[in-house]
Amino acid sequence: MDRFAETEGKRAHDPLYSPRRAARATATGFPVGEHGEVLTDALIVGAGPAGLAVAACLTMRDVPYALLERHGCIASLWRHRTYRRLRLHLPKQYCELPQMPFPASYPEYPSREQFLDYLEEYLRYFGIRPFFRQEVVSAEFDGEFWCVRTKDVIVAAGIDGGNEEAVLASAGTSEYRSKWLVVATGENAEPVLPEIDGIDMFKGEVMHSCEYRSGEGYQGKKVLVVGCGNSGMEVSLDLSNHNVHTSMVVRDTVHVLPREIMGLSTFRLSLWLLMYLSVQTVDRILLLLTRLVLGDTAQFGIPRPSIGPMELKQVCGKTPVLDVGTISKIKSGDIKVLPGIQSFREHGVEFIDGRIEDFDVVILATGYKSNVPYWLKENSFFSEKDGFPRKPNEWKGKNGLYAAGFSRRGLLGVSTDATNIADDIKQCWNDIGYEKHKTK
Repeated sequence: MDRFAETEGKRAHDPLYSPRRAARATATGFPVGEHGEVLTDALIVGAGPAGLAVAACLTMRDVPYALLERHGCIASLWRHRTYRRLRLHLPKQYCELPQMPFPASYPEYPSREQFLDYLEEYLRYFGIRPFFRQEVVSAEFDGEFWCVRTKDVIVAAGIDGGNEEAVLASAGTSEYRSKWLVVATGENAEPVLPEIDGIDMFKGEVMHSCEYRSGEGYQGKKVLVVGCGNSGMEVSLDLSNHNVHTSMVVRDTVHVLPREIMGLSTFRLSLWLLMYLSVQTVDRILLLLTRLVLGDTAQFGIPRPSIGPMELKQVCGKTPVLDVGTISKIKSGDIKVLPGIQSFREHGVEFIDGRIEDFDVVILATGYKSNVPYWLKENSFFSEKDGFPRKPNEWKGKNGLYAAGFSRRGLLGVSTDATNIADDIKQCWNDIGYEKHKTK
């Protein structure tokens, strides 16, 4: 691809970045054991950005691996569950994966399509070949190896290459045994669908934001977006830009910051300030600047938490919303802010303040959750409650278990996790000894 030519040129004379070397380290097939199990080395579950990053880092360290993915493509969340207007929320240098920067020709905030192109090039460059349509149904440690059982996922013909996947059935099972298991299924594996009183009686259309693509086709309709995180804010903005009658539910307090302050990335500014000042002082500065740019968000229905945005991120892992134009639409009245929902009715919604309004469509921008508790038979490192590591920013468990992409630090955290995990597995690989390990 032409836009990657500059990156390729810089690496052409560096033996550490040889695609041939990458391909040699990539698992392409395994011997079959006497009981039908497949024997392998490092095992990665999930071919999203986190799984790809770990695969690339292991490749560069000459450690074989197998990469399992339940869908028929990489980055299925980005490809099949995101709206068209989506762009990276942080500057590109904070979102690149290990060993490959974004092309210089890319804008500061790459689009969804550009990010997918980047991931496809990442896949090709490092010779990563995932085992697609392998859904992990269980994984547990037997005292020596991680035993991972999968089932083959069959999809409707012609669907997998489009915008959606339709699972028809599962046929065939496999078992993998591995010294090292990397959980890279991510923070956003499954959509969260809240139970709201009366939602089943609503006669209009109800969807999760993962099904939303664009405001086209909603003109003339009244649409309610439930949730005011980054997805809720951007879906509301996109609907409003398509002249849709848009309302947004704000149930809890939330920090909304401008994506840029005086032309400078708010995220970059925060990192710089945190190098010299306490988190509480940085929060006071950010909130002062935000008030100058956005005004008092509480005045139009978006109250702020009592704890500042950076401190809240450290304490609870809750990321502030970065505004890209929604607040302006709220101020102008193009987007209406409504309080929490009391219950649904046949054609509308009753809110906690007693008002009742009719809607044609309800979009649940209610977030995602980890699916780890459904298949991983382990509860000392990963919490059974939310499927995240029990300690913040933790990437290493016991017995060769790792977590990639669960730090709540976005793609920047993904790169850090992948590098740490690959270094640790490489050290274990060296300690065991390649020839000794190969005979196991």
